Amino acid sequence: MIIRIVRMHFTEAGVDEFLEIFNRHKEAIRHFPGCTHLQLLKDANEENCYTTLSHWDGPSSLENYRKSELFAKVWGRVKTLFSERTQAFSLEKFIDV
Repeated sequence: MIIRIVRMHFTEAGVDEFLEIFNRHKEAIRHFPGCTHLQLLKDANEENCYTTLSHWDGPSSLENYRKSELFAKVWGRVKTLFSERTQAFSLEKFIDV
């Protein structure tokens, strides 16, 4: 399993459009082959900062999504709303307690 974390800082004007885009496409992303979990988190201290947390069956599932028309459509618009560079991490479970 791959856990993907993407931290995004938006312009003040971009937040509402991002939330609209996320809400419009969240079900399609969540049901993309290989995606087993999708969550949107809001930073507790930074007003315009959001993080997506998604779980994927494996690296190939995540890569298939990143090469998909859905990703191109969503990310193509969302990335124009950032106020700074995003941080993205792909992680594997290491110790499960």
